[in-house]
Amino acid sequence: MEVTNRIFYDVEKSAKRIDDILDASNSNYSDRDSIPARTSLTYTNGFYVNITALFIDIVGSSDMTDEHRRPTLAKMYRAFISECTALMNASDLCKEININGDCVWGVFETPYKSHVDSVFSIAAQLNSLIEILNYKLEKKGYSKISVGIGMDDGRALMVKAGYSGSGLNDVIWMGDVVNSACHLANKAGRNGKHPVLISGVVYSNLNDHNQSIVYKTLLDGNTVYHGYIYDVEMREWYDDNCK
Repeated sequence: MEVTNRIFYDVEKSAKRIDDILDASNSNYSDRDSIPARTSLTYTNGFYVNITALFIDIVGSSDMTDEHRRPTLAKMYRAFISECTALMNASDLCKEININGDCVWGVFETPYKSHVDSVFSIAAQLNSLIEILNYKLEKKGYSKISVGIGMDDGRALMVKAGYSGSGLNDVIWMGDVVNSACHLANKAGRNGKHPVLISGVVYSNLNDHNQSIVYKTLLDGNTVYHGYIYDVEMREWYDDNCK
């Protein structure tokens, strides 16, 4: 959030704002069948919605600072973030995209099982994108990157948070589904796990073909599924253009 409207800090007004937020009625948080527009949010309400969350982050990104100068790292990060964002944004199911450091994640509206398959296909496209990016990086003499992609499906709370009147605000997504997808991405592509890691809930909503290309594994005592999945058309493009 860029700071554009500085307001003198008043401790009395701050204490009043805290009371207003904490005293807001719990009835202001309601269930929705679909993800509402951002404009529906105020600083006192929120909406429970069912979503699929998809995360992708770079494995070992902290080690990259030892191998490359900062301008090179900036270009590598920009290329990664730019194209992951472009790929997610191309889907009509994608309602929000967030960038946190070297992590890009999207919120997808998936009321039908076929929609979960569609987001799974985006995970495959992201994995294929990294193959193309790594070819480009290696051609420039830069290090390849590896990623972890995590995906979960469930209920989340959508709220607006920030400083009322300042223009500093954002939509916050709260709930186990977001935390779980992030955790899966942080574990994917590491310690023998394939780069795509999905929850049991996602697996149960996939069609037979997609279920057949991932494999059961345990993570923190829970059954999850992982695989090296890719997009066929993007792989063909890679074979034709990146050799």
